[in-house]
Amino acid sequence: MVPQGAQARYEGIALFADPIHEYIPFTVPCEREGGAREVAEKDFIDSPWVQRLRYIYQLQSARWVFPGAEHSRFQHSLGAMHVAGRFARQLYPSLRELEPACPSLPYVEELLRLSALLHDVGHGPFGHFFDENHLAQYGIGHEEVGERIILEHFGELIRGVRRSPHGALAAGEALEPRYVAYLMQKKDPGGVQVPRWLRYLKPVLSGIYTADNLDYVLRDSYMCGIAVGPVDLERLLHYSFLSQQGLTLHRAGVGALTMFLTARLYLYTHVYFHRTTRAIDLHLREIFPGHHAVRLSRQSLGPPPGLPAPDRLVFAGDGAHLGRRIRCRPSAPWGKNGQPFCAVR
Repeated sequence: MVPQGAQARYEGIALFADPIHEYIPFTVPCEREGGAREVAEKDFIDSPWVQRLRYIYQLQSARWVFPGAEHSRFQHSLGAMHVAGRFARQLYPSLRELEPACPSLPYVEELLRLSALLHDVGHGPFGHFFDENHLAQYGIGHEEVGERIILEHFGELIRGVRRSPHGALAAGEALEPRYVAYLMQKKDPGGVQVPRWLRYLKPVLSGIYTADNLDYVLRDSYMCGIAVGPVDLERLLHYSFLSQQGLTLHRAGVGALTMFLTARLYLYTHVYFHRTTRAIDLHLREIFPGHHAVRLSRQSLGPPPGLPAPDRLVFAGDGAHLGRRIRCRPSAPWGKNGQPFCAVR
């Protein structure tokens, strides 16, 4: 006979298999008394807003240079969520010392996990390229679009969450959507009134080493087949804590931070800013505005005057129709020794 307590540990939790973190736990709904259904992380993951990230490649045009880099922002968002939860459990004791009135550990853990899961939800086709070549004309980026999606479309779900993978929120606690929107943005939005304990958590998604970049450095290097040297995630987390100065690293963790920053720099110079990747970006820039203006208008995905309507981004992925137009063309201006490489025609 299986003890009830042992069996209960596995209820409401499922696992994603992941090549970087091995297994990523996430909450799934449990039946409540009277047949009521609770809100869980699975509801966010299964939403159209997060599922559409499956169709947005993490590395934009670099995937045409590195054949293995076919991973999406969906996979990265799950990984960032996992790392953010680990940050929460590591930092909570020092946060409690600084701010005794801060919420419970499950509250902080779930707040950081949802912020990381949704941090890329505002990305359009081709990720940052879409920011620079489409959203920029409205004076916004994907984070502003993501903030609107979180507040308008996830607000009720966020308020309904009552537990993290490691425990239930304290009685009377409810997650606040604007806290999630605050944490997921790299810049600190001016004029926003938030508790001081929340400001201490801001660097988890917008600091030197974060749940975001710790996952993408590990994931991008693995998927590209690039040897960047060790990234000691365990040591970095172990020696991290919060102080009056914010996110602080014990001197014993400085070596791990140095290795991570070196690995990140290598990715920027050899993958993100690879000469061929940048050349493809320049060529895409020539055709992107007109091409996507037609596609977006035909599919009712184009923005109205002012802020683009998030609803019209639900089905906007990187566009296989554009990828299929990649062909080798002798007139490509950046071929090595006169030899052409793939160009868009």
